[in-house]
Amino acid sequence: MTIREFKMPDVGEGLTEAEILKWYVQPGDTVTDGQVVCEVETAKAAVELPIPFDGVVHALLFEEGTTVDVGQVIISVQTGDAGADAPVQTAAAPVAEAAAAAAPAEEPVAEARQPVLVGYGVSTASTKRRPRKATAVPAAQNGTAAPAAPAAPAAPVLPAVPAQPTGERPLAKPPVRKLAKDLGIDLASVVPTGDGGVVTREDVHAAAAAAIAPQAVPAAAVPVAAQAQAEAPVAETAPAADTSARETRIPVKGVRKVTAQAMVGSAFTAPHVTEFITLDVTRTMKLVQELKDDPDLAGLRINPLLLIAKAVLVAIRRNPDVNASWDEAAQEIVLKHYVNLGIAAATPRGLIVPNIKDAHAKTLGELSESLSSLVATARDGKTSPADMQNGTITITNVGVFGVDTGTPILNPGESAILAVGAIKLQPWVHKGKVKPRQVTTLALSFDHRLIDGELGSKFLADIAAVLEHPRRLITWS
Repeated sequence: MTIREFKMPDVGEGLTEAEILKWYVQPGDTVTDGQVVCEVETAKAAVELPIPFDGVVHALLFEEGTTVDVGQVIISVQTGDAGADAPVQTAAAPVAEAAAAAAPAEEPVAEARQPVLVGYGVSTASTKRRPRKATAVPAAQNGTAAPAAPAAPAAPVLPAVPAQPTGERPLAKPPVRKLAKDLGIDLASVVPTGDGGVVTREDVHAAAAAAIAPQAVPAAAVPVAAQAQAEAPVAETAPAADTSARETRIPVKGVRKVTAQAMVGSAFTAPHVTEFITLDVTRTMKLVQELKDDPDLAGLRINPLLLIAKAVLVAIRRNPDVNASWDEAAQEIVLKHYVNLGIAAATPRGLIVPNIKDAHAKTLGELSESLSSLVATARDGKTSPADMQNGTITITNVGVFGVDTGTPILNPGESAILAVGAIKLQPWVHKGKVKPRQVTTLALSFDHRLIDGELGSKFLADIAAVLEHPRRLITWS
């Protein structure tokens, strides 16, 4: 019998850890080369991990919700002709040797794989298996699922009570699982209302509301570590949850952690200047409607953001020095002859800023397709780390929340960010008369090391000029 180990790979851009969101397999399941075995969440994206060999799952070494360092073994698979029910103890000693022997054979396979199969070249020479804490060992490590502790369906699941393992895994999307984890809700106790028995966000919120009602506190389930050490579950009493707590502490990790670090670094590294301009975008809104009715653009998503993005690209062409970055180490200003246009997106995982590569070279139709794809991918939590790298200038549309404007913080490494406010019908002087017009406010924050007041003002004024008179999309191109 041979036990092969699969380690947490570096899924891109030098990330050092990832959280296991969901296991798609259990001990005893048969897996094939290329089969997705789990979904992990890094600080930048949610990624599905395929396994690079055939066999039978021997053990899952970490539970869902556990943050694992890159290079740590997360799953072991039994390969060869031996039976799948061999005890774990017989494989404990040769595991390291088997992994070391398997590593050279896996490396050429990684080179031939498609880009989605990331991280198969993780070095094993300098990586040692770190002793696992008791809480990181799942109940199913011995190859068979541990029996579930009996649950009381009528009793609510309180935040202080750990979730109980069940025979069947509840169906829910990763963002819903994260919400349930943050609220301390056991998905197995939630009554699903979605199609096909899928647990929705509303179901989780309903369960959370029921949990704080004044009801009896149920007995806690046996901790996972205790179940791994005993053949039968042993119930123990958990302290009563404090339903009157006035504060909730949420661990800072994933996208929120990286966003916080990036914003602090940007705010205290690049000297920010923010300028504002209020403008009449009535003509742009009329053009949006005309483009929607254009049969040549049928099937494309046409909205104000599309024309705002095009206006930014035209303004960059007229003011190319704004498209730059500051190289502190080399003490150089790097002028970019391309535009990777970032679009700030609010997702269930937090704020991310994917960018449209070479946006300056795209037609209006191509830009529309790229925007639609970018937004859909971000909402599904499938944005790859590469999609968020090497941005040059960003647009953040705070107007979708009904906000007039803001003072946006630069995305690290970029020179400017444009905040777009809500477009509202307001009284405006038009041709000498006060009339109701579609009005919005733009706010441009820029790095004052790169962009002085004159250049920043011209850039913002050009964006506004295009949106006030969209024919300039043609005359200034």
